[in-house]
Amino acid sequence: MTTFELVKALCDIDGVSGAEDKVRDYIEAQVKDYCDCKVDARGNLICFKKGKKTPAKKIMLSAHMDEVGFVVTGIDDDGFLRFSTVGGIDSRVVIGKRVRLESGIPAIVGTKPIHMQSADEQNTPLKISDMYLDIGAKNKEDALESVSLGDTAAFFSNTVLFGNDRIKAKALDDRAGCACLIQLLQQEAEYDFTACFTVCEECGKSGADNAAYSVQPDIAIVVECTTAADVHGVGELDQVVNQGKGPAFVLMDTRCIYDRALFKKGMAIAKEHNVPCQVKRATSGATDAAVIQTMGAGVKVMGVSMPGRYIHSASSTLKLSDIDATTQLLGHLVNGLAD
Repeated sequence: MTTFELVKALCDIDGVSGAEDKVRDYIEAQVKDYCDCKVDARGNLICFKKGKKTPAKKIMLSAHMDEVGFVVTGIDDDGFLRFSTVGGIDSRVVIGKRVRLESGIPAIVGTKPIHMQSADEQNTPLKISDMYLDIGAKNKEDALESVSLGDTAAFFSNTVLFGNDRIKAKALDDRAGCACLIQLLQQEAEYDFTACFTVCEECGKSGADNAAYSVQPDIAIVVECTTAADVHGVGELDQVVNQGKGPAFVLMDTRCIYDRALFKKGMAIAKEHNVPCQVKRATSGATDAAVIQTMGAGVKVMGVSMPGRYIHSASSTLKLSDIDATTQLLGHLVNGLAD
């Protein structure tokens, strides 16, 4: 299976935070013949890969299975669905989009027509509370035949290749990271390592700490997507990371200071093996590293992030070369950090 085919298969599955079951089932089917798998009480998939050697330091790799999305919070008399976001979504990327309810029913995000809005409403970004999901129901009773309060919904977006080696999809954050770990598990390993596919990263990062407690690692490498602002109108110093320059090592974000010795060692390993890499030039965002590093007596954490444009939307993008470089880098990191 090519990288594109694997990432497409993962992104085409809906798995909003707290409803990752189908994603987990697919991943387990891909790796169960290559490692020992178990699912913990929270729904994390924990995969132990036996290598040729046992490392002096236990290494854990982590990528989250969940994606941002929506949850149904109400149904009005006309059959329109009220909803809230699950995870951080800019309301400006939501209006007019197609979404898919967990039952498979498609819906459109609607709002009051612009010519019915006041001048103030037209000049103010719409709030989620101003929107609704239209499933084509004729009334509330009709809607209730197929929808219940608490049902989740995800962006409904085709996964396609476009332009110069780029992939467009929903949920690249962090299905691309999951793809990297799957590919690594399917290869022969020089050293033992554990790969964890975690739940609920987009809503409080409450799954990775349970996985880390189970694994008890000395070192954890968190594989993520981060915002690439290398687009028109953004100055070089504000672009954070650039597509096509490989994965980015992270020094700090809003909830975590990553281990500086690991950061330097990781950069040296990438250089030694001629794997393209870069440094994230911002302290924004947060990852599962925030909860992993505080587990037990503490865990040394490293952040490896792929540069994605328009993440947390229906049309996030990555370069396939950056995904492949991340998988290569992770293999070298496991070997280089084992002693």
